[in-house]
Amino acid sequence: MQPGIFARTFPRTSVEEVFDAVRAHGLEYTQFNMSCAGLPSMPDEIGPEVAARVREAAEERGITIAAVSGTFNMIHPDDGARRTGLRRLEVLAASCEGVGTSTITLCTGTRDPENMWRRHPGNDTPEAWRDLLLSMHTALDVAEDHGVTLAFEPEPGNVVSSAARGRRLLDEMGSTRLKVVIDAANLVQNAIPARARGVLEEAFKLLGEDVVIAHAKDITALGEAVAAGKGIVDYDAYLGLLRRAGFGGPVVLHGLDETEVEDSVAFLRGRLAEIRAE
Repeated sequence: MQPGIFARTFPRTSVEEVFDAVRAHGLEYTQFNMSCAGLPSMPDEIGPEVAARVREAAEERGITIAAVSGTFNMIHPDDGARRTGLRRLEVLAASCEGVGTSTITLCTGTRDPENMWRRHPGNDTPEAWRDLLLSMHTALDVAEDHGVTLAFEPEPGNVVSSAARGRRLLDEMGSTRLKVVIDAANLVQNAIPARARGVLEEAFKLLGEDVVIAHAKDITALGEAVAAGKGIVDYDAYLGLLRRAGFGGPVVLHGLDETEVEDSVAFLRGRLAEIRAE
């Protein structure tokens, strides 16, 4: 396992400057967002010259693009919004080879029409799950056509709000193209502190073999997202579970300000070194 970081952590005017900032912190892995190349996160079009520029800039600096963000609201109450998101997902998938990655991260979505990360009571209805399956079937057809992997993240505010729902989605879709982004802070957000480790252990029993990217942020006892190491997440337990699951991919820092990157990288490297030494 190696530390990585969201490219959007570094607001810059060019993709080259973004990757310079990533490399300046000694990092070799990033989760990319097309906004770093001067486009919307989910563009209507990605020119081959843009994709080539991203790939070349990363390769010249020895950076691996672990994934690119393809998040849109997969269960938006407006079917037209879902169709637009799926169309843009295909644009992104078609550019992945040019960009230099084969993984797209997803948001399973919410019935909230304004914020795809905000919880809505409609998320728990059979109709919401039905719409997720419909969107995911189409998304997986896109993934198959373009040879990419889709990775969703269980999020408390989304229809896939837990590891159990994540397992259900994997089982119902039955596709090798569908994998998991895991984030300990999301999993323990609503857990009783004494149960937090058990929640993580159960999540890895359900999802561990399907994890392709791990996220590294933290959360306070009040539910506020903070930089890794500044909250209640037991990182020794989290990273140990990743190792025991056979995970060897990037552990991607996010949810932090650029001014916090140096300390967060040092924290994560320290925890990873201790895990390796065990």
